[in-house]
Amino acid sequence: MGRSVDVITMGCSKNLVDSEKLLYQLQQNGLRIYHNPRRIHHDIVIVNTCGFISDAQEESINMILSMVEQKNKGRLRKLYVMGCLSERFLADLNREIPEVDGFYGKFDWMRIVKELEKDVFIHGINERVLTTPSHYAYLKISEGCNRSCAYCAIPIITGKHRSRPIEDILSEVNLLTQQGVKEIQIVAQELTYYGIDIYGQRKLPELIARISDIPEVEWIRLHYAYPDSFPYDLLPLMRERDNICRYLDIALQHSSNKVLNLMHRHTSREYQLDMIRRIREEVPGICLRTTFMVGYPGEDDADFNDLLAFTKEVRFDRMGAFTYSAEKGTYAEKYLKDDVPEEIKQSRLSELMDLQQSISEELCSKKIGQTYKTIIDRREGEYYIGRTEFDSPEVDGEVLIPANGRRLRRGQFYQVKIVDADEFDLRGVI
Repeated sequence: MGRSVDVITMGCSKNLVDSEKLLYQLQQNGLRIYHNPRRIHHDIVIVNTCGFISDAQEESINMILSMVEQKNKGRLRKLYVMGCLSERFLADLNREIPEVDGFYGKFDWMRIVKELEKDVFIHGINERVLTTPSHYAYLKISEGCNRSCAYCAIPIITGKHRSRPIEDILSEVNLLTQQGVKEIQIVAQELTYYGIDIYGQRKLPELIARISDIPEVEWIRLHYAYPDSFPYDLLPLMRERDNICRYLDIALQHSSNKVLNLMHRHTSREYQLDMIRRIREEVPGICLRTTFMVGYPGEDDADFNDLLAFTKEVRFDRMGAFTYSAEKGTYAEKYLKDDVPEEIKQSRLSELMDLQQSISEELCSKKIGQTYKTIIDRREGEYYIGRTEFDSPEVDGEVLIPANGRRLRRGQFYQVKIVDADEFDLRGVI
């Protein structure tokens, strides 16, 4: 009792939720807990890893090795590793890094509590120690994925889609609001499949409606939807309910029918355009965020130019992009030749992101003169930093508000008039 535990989280917000639940269990056992500390506390370190793509794997391995170095110098007593990387490469990691005291996968990390000879508090299985600002939290509604995208290792790591029961999720939302959470970020590997495994039908609209009914929830934001079989019943809720943000994160990956077919995406350029048109018609003013991949096997100049034309036509509010890398065990790694040279991949990525930057700058400039409900996240120097309903934390732009002697409260909403903008961020006044 009284020992300290540092938990270091790599990767996505879904991993962060796991870390927060682990932190609660450790705290309930009387341990001093720290998340992503600037310096380690010389006792126990747990690294929650990411194994999605090669860059994330390398980052996780480097973090593990840096902690091994600290252990060899006597600066920490125990080192444990959990998460996606160890789920995927458990045998290799055990063999290559024997200095780690225990490797745990994506779903058995609660065993770490028992390894430390502590008790698992089953009654608090949905309790968390929030590592985000206290006014927002990520809410994971399912695990795994039933899709078979040719490039993606997620199903290899996480297995089949598994929805959480609605009542279980609502219980967690109520626990979060009791801690002061006002903004719920809904996350899953694939939101739109929610419910089909336990209820026999897609239940995302019903789930979101029931979360929306909780009075303390002021904002709900949806991440990681899939275009195929999109649940259009969700759109009237987004249009009619004030606490459901007009925001949708829906990864399309590409526009070329040839590339989409090679990716096993089960969708088409025409379908995606029709879906986007319908979403924007039914939810006027919605913010659409997407992700694209360039340099996929078989992508030629015509395919990439198609993607540029698609991007110009659709004009996404937010967009991320990355280059293809072959992931071990995937269909693409086994059966497709990685035939796009790395320099061409990087050139295409730069061109696509330059295009999106210009689009984003135009869209941001159109917000000048408009007034938006804005939540305050923090203060930096002479500015308060906030977000509108169109801005997800950590990945989207922000609103910079001069303090000018005023004292704004973190986690509170204000009406902010936009007076200036650049390609990503806005500047406003109360």
